[in-house]
Formats: sequence, C-alpha cells, structure tokens
Amino acid sequence: MAERKGVLVTIGEEDAVRGSLLKIWDFGRTDGRNQAPVLLISAKIQPSNKPHPVSCFALSSTLSFLAIGLADGTVLLYRHLDQSLSPTASLTTLPKTRTIHESSPEPIIGLGFREPPTNAEAKDNNLHLHRSGGSSVLLDDIGCGLGCAVMDWRAEKIVLARDEAVYAYGLQGREPPYAYEGYKSSIHTHLNYMIVVSPPSTVTTTSPATRKLAAQAGGGDGDASRVTVFDMENKVVGYTGMFAEGVREVISEWGNIYILTNNRQLIRLAEKSTSAKLSMLYAKALYPLALSLAQTQHLDESYVADIHRQHGDYLYTKGDWDGSMTCYLKTIGWVKPSYVVRKFLDAQRIHNLVTYLQELHALGLANADHTTLLLNTYTKLKDVARLDSFIKTESRRSSSGESKGGLPFDLDTAIRVCRQAGYFDHASYLAKRYELHEEYLRVMIEDAGKYGEALTYLRHLGADAAEGNLARYGRAMLDNLPEETTQLLIDLCTISGPLTMPEAEDATSQQSTTPANAPSYLSYLALSRAPAPEDKVEESKADEEEEPVEPQTSQPSAPASSKEEKRPSPTLYFAHFVDHSSYFVRFLENVAARRWGQSLSPLPSPTPNPSLDEDEDSEKRDQAAVWNTLLELYLDGGSQEQQDKALKILTSDSLPCDKTHALILCSGYTYTRGLVILWERLGMYEDVLRFWMDKHNTSPSESSASTEVVLALAQYGPTHPHLYELVLRFLTSTPELLTRHQGDVEKILEHIEKERIMPPLGVVQVLSRNGVASVGLVKDWLMGRIKEARDEVQTDQQLINSYRLETNASLKQVAELEDPIHAKVFSVTRCSKCSGQLDLPSVHFMCNHSYHQRCLLDHETECPLCARQHGVIQEIRRNNERMADQHELFLADVKDNGFKAVASGFGKGVLNIDSDMPD
Repeated sequence: MAERKGVLVTIGEEDAVRGSLLKIWDFGRTDGRNQAPVLLISAKIQPSNKPHPVSCFALSSTLSFLAIGLADGTVLLYRHLDQSLSPTASLTTLPKTRTIHESSPEPIIGLGFREPPTNAEAKDNNLHLHRSGGSSVLLDDIGCGLGCAVMDWRAEKIVLARDEAVYAYGLQGREPPYAYEGYKSSIHTHLNYMIVVSPPSTVTTTSPATRKLAAQAGGGDGDASRVTVFDMENKVVGYTGMFAEGVREVISEWGNIYILTNNRQLIRLAEKSTSAKLSMLYAKALYPLALSLAQTQHLDESYVADIHRQHGDYLYTKGDWDGSMTCYLKTIGWVKPSYVVRKFLDAQRIHNLVTYLQELHALGLANADHTTLLLNTYTKLKDVARLDSFIKTESRRSSSGESKGGLPFDLDTAIRVCRQAGYFDHASYLAKRYELHEEYLRVMIEDAGKYGEALTYLRHLGADAAEGNLARYGRAMLDNLPEETTQLLIDLCTISGPLTMPEAEDATSQQSTTPANAPSYLSYLALSRAPAPEDKVEESKADEEEEPVEPQTSQPSAPASSKEEKRPSPTLYFAHFVDHSSYFVRFLENVAARRWGQSLSPLPSPTPNPSLDEDEDSEKRDQAAVWNTLLELYLDGGSQEQQDKALKILTSDSLPCDKTHALILCSGYTYTRGLVILWERLGMYEDVLRFWMDKHNTSPSESSASTEVVLALAQYGPTHPHLYELVLRFLTSTPELLTRHQGDVEKILEHIEKERIMPPLGVVQVLSRNGVASVGLVKDWLMGRIKEARDEVQTDQQLINSYRLETNASLKQVAELEDPIHAKVFSVTRCSKCSGQLDLPSVHFMCNHSYHQRCLLDHETECPLCARQHGVIQEIRRNNERMADQHELFLADVKDNGFKAVASGFGKGVLNIDSDMPD
C-alpha cells in the first residue's frame, strides 16, 4: 500500500477474485453507512488472460502516475490516475494501462518515480531506467532480493541492497557504493537515513544478551532481526538494534521511524536533537564527524566555527600545534583573534602565530594591534624575506584601488613598527607607495638620514606639500645639505609652478648675490646675537660629493592644476637659517630679486615674478621683513662691504625697509652712519646733535664729536633755527669747548642776531647759566644790541606822537560832524565823480564830497569814494566783535605770549567791545 495526499492505494488478493485487486481509498471522507473511508476505485489488475501476481508498485507524489510490477517481469503504468478519483467516476474506472517494460520471467522487485517523471525498476538480476516518453536504459545487470530496493525521495535516486554492499543509482548511473556486508532482509529510507533490516549474522556472533532476549520472547534465532540505521550523508551508523520477535515492516512517517514487529508491536525510533548528537561526538573527540554533521544539518557558520574551535582546543592540549592552527584558521571571523593569539603567545609558538596573523590580514579582519604583532614577529625572527613578501606583495595586491583602504593591514601601524624595528627601507616604501609624504620624509630624514633623496622627493611634491614639510625639516636639511636646501627654499618662495630642478644656473649671478651673515628675525625669535659660524660653500659641495644619492626609481605625483599655486611667505623659513647666515643672505637676496624685483645692485633690477593669488598687504609685510632681516645680517657681518650694503638699504627710497626698526638695529650695532642717516630721513635733527653731544661727553678729549655738532648745525640750522640755542648752550658748557669753538660761538651769535632767533636777554641767560662764558665775550655784541634797542625806542616814540596828532584831528572832525548848533558849510564847486561844475540838483556828503544827482545811483546813501574804506573798517569791527566771544583762542594766544595778546586785545577793542566810544 502507498499513501499520497490522504489517498490510500492498496493492492491485494481476495478469495473470490482471480488475480490481484487494486483499491483506492479516500481518508478525507467517510462512508455514512459504516463510517469507513470512502472507496474510490476497486479494479482488477489483469493485463493479459493469464494473471500474474503483483510483486511491487510505486505511486507518484502527485497521484498522476501509478506503476505496477508483476512477477513475470512486466511493468504497467497508469497515467492521469488523479483524474479517475472524482466522486462521480465509477469504482471500476481506471486509466488505460500501458506496458512500459517486458522481460524474461523474473519478478519486478522495486519501482520508483523521480521528478521530472522517470521510472526506475529493479529485477532480481538487472536494473533499468525508464525516461518519460523514452525507452529503458540498463544501468546494471545485477539486481537484488525482494524488498531490497527502495526510492530515496530526497536524493532522487534508487537504492539497492545486496549482500556485499549497498548501491545507489541516479540519472548518471551507479554512484559509489556503501560497504556493508551481510544478508539484507529489506531496506527503507527516512530523510537522510537508510534503514537496513537483516537477520543476525550467526548465532555465535550474536551477543549473549541478544540471544537471551530472543529466548525470553519465545522466538527462535530465525525470527530475530537486526535494524541498522545509516546516516548516508555523514557515512556513520546512527542506530543499531536487535528485535528478537522479528520485523514485519518499517514505516517512515511524521518525522520518525516506526518498526512493526511480527507480534504486532509498533516501536518508534525518535531522532536525537542536533545538539545531543554533537555532544556525543564531542565526548568521543569525533570532531571531523561533528563538522560533517553540522554541514549536513545546514547549521549556521557560527556553529561550524565553534566545532573548529573545540577541535583546535583539543589538538592544542595534545600538543599538535600545526593541526590546532589549521582548525583555528577556520574560525577567523567568528572567534575573537585574541583567543587564538593569547594561546600561541603563551606557548611561544611564533611560527604558528605568524600563520594565523597572515591569514587574518589576508581576510581583511586585522586591526592595528594585529599588524603591530605580525610585524614585530617578523622583526623578532629577522625574517626579512617574509616581511618583504607581506608588505610589498600585499601592496601590489591592493594596487588596483591605489588607496590604503584596500590594504589587508593598517598602514600607519606598519610604518610605525618598521621604523621602531629599524627597517627604514620598508617604512619608506610604504609611505612613498601610498603617498604619505610626511611619513616618508620623517623616515628619510629622522631615521635613515637620506637627505638627498628627501630633497629630491620634496621638489616633486609641489609647493603646497613642500611648504609644510620644509617648515618642519628645513633646519635639519640645511645642516646637511645647505646649498641644495637653500636653492629649494628660493625656488619655493619665488616660483608659482612646479619645483623642477633647474638645468643650469649662472654661477656669477649667484656669486654676486651671496654676502654674509646674521638675521633680523633673531630679534623676534629671542635668539643669541652672537655671530654664527661662517659657512663654507665649498665644504658643503665637497660633503655633497662624498655622500652619493641613490637614484629614485619613482617620484611622487604632484596634483596637476592649471591654476597658479600661491607662494608661501619667506618668513616661515627664517628660523632655519640661524646657524647658516651666509646661506640666509643668499636666500633673502634671491627672494627679493626674483619675487619682487628688488636688489641693491646698480645694474637693472630683475623682473619680478608676481602671483595672481597673493594678498598685497601680506606681500608688503613680507618685503619689509626680508629687508629688515637683510639689514641686520649686513650690520652683524661687520665687514666694510656689508656695511656699505646696509648703507644702501638705509639711503634707498625704493626698498621697503622699516625706518623705526632700522633705527633700533643701528643703535644695537652702534652703526653711527646709519643712525645719522635715519635721523635725517625721519627729520630728527635735534637727535643728531644730541648724539654727537653725548658722544663728546663720553670722550671729552676727542674734538671730532664737537666738530660734528658744528657741522650738523651748519647743515640743519638754516631750516631749524631752534637748534642754535641748543648748540650755543653746548659750546658754552665747558671752558675747553668754548676755547676750542670761540669763533664758532661768535658766528652763532651773529646769526642769531641777524635772523632774530633769540632776544638778547635770552642769549644772556644761556651764557650766564654756568659762568663759563665771560662778559667780554659778548661785550661788543651787547653794545650793538643796546644801541639798536635805543634806536627802536626813539622810532617808536616818534610813531606814537604821529598817531596822537592823527587821533586828535579825527576826534575834532567827529565833534564837528556831531555838532547840532553850527551849520556845515559845503564849499565844493565840482562833482567828485565826473569833475564837472556842480549844478542843481546836487548831493553833498558829510565827508566833504559832492556829486551831481545824476552821477549817483538810485537809493545810494553813502559816498561812493568813502564807502569802500568804511566797509573795510566795519568788517574789521565785526571781526573784532566775533573774536570777543572766542575765549579759547584768546587764552591760547595768552599762553604763547601774554603781553602781546593782551595789548592786541586792547588795541582791537576786544576787551572793551561793549563800552561807549570816547568822545
């Protein structure tokens, strides 16, 4: 019998019917009369007049096909069986039978279907495969016993059991057999298991317990059966047991195995859980079998990894380091690397640890600590070959991405560990390979000391990258390659494009712009002003020749840009030249000449190389810093040539040198010529005189200082008269000076008198303050001044008398004009305008001017000849009235010259503006 979708198909015999009878039952419905399942079909199987018993049959999962094998070797096939199972169909209605196989009279012992429809049949002596719509194919000429052929639904193949082995056949033919000797009563399948029912081998080989059990059950040895359950996927025996009463049928249903014994007992064999199976295998250390089980059960990778871990732990405890590492490698990604690393570190198994760490990096699961540990193990083992392979091979492997993100290790950590271990070539290789410019320069300069390669690398980086790195390593490179580094800094600060190596440079132009030492930025950096040791260009060239530079196989790629790069400020690199003053001078002179076209050379100035993106204000600040620094370098050098250059800077009107800063430098370096020039350019003439005066006071025996005072007075005095009083005071401060410059004093007095620079009283006060100058020195000068004063007094008295007479005449005229008693008589006979004879009508003014009426304009009430004079007087009076209210101006005049201000106020009537005019 066979069941599909609630439909039971049975084939049997009845006493009243000749031949086999096919009945099909519907378990989903019951007959109302006897409550039994509904019988759908009951038909006789008789393909010919001579009936033959049915040896086996097979039903497809869709109920579409039914194959029946007969004892005479015939195979019958019913198509579309499901269409005959309708309730309206007759009980005896069956699809038309088709004979698909006929052979010698040997019973068919096994049939099965495989989707898509393919029928397989097994005979006693051969095996055939039938495809749908095709002829049969002979797969094997040896068959099997009755009940020893079964269809494996999961694997979609037919399984045959023979005495020597168990065979499986699929579409491709026979597959590798399963070795299991002995007679088999029947075989069955359940999921991935194969169930073999066999009698005991012999009485002697049967265990005493089994024989005792069989005896108690009342059965003989011939009735006892052994049931063996094979796991076909894992090739292991899952169960074996003896049934003394014998086995009648084995049923696979509802996920369990049911065994029906001959005494009608139904025994269920339940499958253990996967975890229980694994626990049993772990207890027996059958880890390979546990792994196979996990894979066939399709467990998660985490479970599989845990099996590998336990297997590795087991081998580790047994001392099988290589075997355990093989297992641990399969746990990567699931087991924490620290678990494995700690084990092999404790066991000092460095080689195995290297294998694990390499695989960890190859899978991209390593972190910085793992990279550090792996590289440390390489360096500890001094395995340079493997270190090369790890770094360079993995680097090439990730070259398609050209980024450190594709590396199987942490790049920064690898560089750091290689530096610490002294493998500078490896560190520089990684840094250059992935364009870590700062790391590469740090290795080449700080570690390897390959300054030439670092300098070449910097030139190919471009201005942006070279700027920051030179700010960091410029001093170290100047200490070792001063000539080349100076040239690189010059190019960096003056060229807007790529920093390519110049093919040829004019040696004479370099020599003409290479003076001596010490910087202006020293004052800002608070460094010592002591002269730095003089650098020898020839020595640096010799050192360069002695130290060969390895050729560069590849250069860093600077980012291409059509836009000009902004040049850095030269002040960034001033501090690097502290101990290289001669190169500092060369740097500053070249930058000033090539960047701004500024030079001390009398030849035509070089053409400047401007940049479009540079700020004008910052450029002016940089120019001032460069020339301030150059001035200090020239002053610190001390040679005549350098001082001449310093003098050119101070006297130049085109160079942007800060005069105040230059004044501080000249004072600090006691550069007298520079101080005098700066004071003159700043208009500080009095400071020039006081400088020479102070110098004379420091060394009174020297006459040059006092002579310079007299010469300076002759130069500055005509435009600055107040200096005469200062020099007169100085020359009469000591008897020695007065004796030495008596003639000069007399000339000064004459000039003071001539230009009226000081009053005589002021001169006397200056000369009499210390008793050095005698009266005889100024006797003639004073007599002349007294005589001039008397003449001035007499002249003033005459003017006073004249002003009094004019005032009295004016007052008398005013009185006459204001007299209301006496009449005014006009005796003028001619017109004051046209000079014609007066006739009537005429107009007479009180000022004794008369006019024809026709000579005057309409409404003209003032004398045309006197109106302008009167207007001026009136405007003066109005101005005086306004001045009376501006007290701040009057007080300011009083502070300057009180007597003169008060006298002027009275004279203009400002102080009595509200009083009545005197009669």
